Amino acid sequence: MDPDTHQIITQVYAAKKDSRAADRLISDYMPFIKSETAKFLKRSPESGDDELSIAMFAFYEAIKNYSRLKGSFLKFAALQIRSRLIDNYRREKKNRGQVSLDSADDDNNELIDTIMDDHNDYEENEVREATKQEIEELTRQMEDFGVSMSDVADNSPRQRRTLDICGKAVRYARNNPEILADFLRTKRIPLAKIADGAEVERKSLERHRRYLVAVLLICTNGYEIMRGHIMQVLKGGEAT
Repeated sequence: MDPDTHQIITQVYAAKKDSRAADRLISDYMPFIKSETAKFLKRSPESGDDELSIAMFAFYEAIKNYSRLKGSFLKFAALQIRSRLIDNYRREKKNRGQVSLDSADDDNNELIDTIMDDHNDYEENEVREATKQEIEELTRQMEDFGVSMSDVADNSPRQRRTLDICGKAVRYARNNPEILADFLRTKRIPLAKIADGAEVERKSLERHRRYLVAVLLICTNGYEIMRGHIMQVLKGGEAT
């Protein structure tokens, strides 16, 4: 671990316990917070922008929720900020729609049938860009485990029964942080422990080991968009 990485992790852990240390860390990293906000807004944020306040709070959330298991703190914080900004954008869009969609124009046409939703493409682009960043970061992290995206695609479960088995294994690992810690430390999935704890067939897990590497990495870092999707797939709609 390089000195700069060690220093910020030390600062983050101190900030978890001391609100003044958290305030100092937020102040020190305001250029970073503003930069992440600017990426979302496509312009430099101003002091009165709600988005900047949301980004600052998201950075504070990242401090509280971070652990060494989640990898780089700044990458984790960036994903947290983008996720909160997207959530806020969606809420604002929904609220605007609730006010206007039942109104009618002079020709008695409902606005829902006449207005162009100028924000759909914007929102989709933001989600797409955030997802792209998560995939790029995951791809880099998987390299340390000797797994590529093509490996994951080729190794993904094809049958519902096998998907259910993988789902049970992932949920057991998520509920037992020591297993995830062991996984990150050794760069090997403790298949025997997971199979015994989740009460599933080890052979099924072994056949889909590379797929499980990707899913477990998603569970240990700030991959919020991919994690939500993966958990829906693994258990018919569960998203966390």
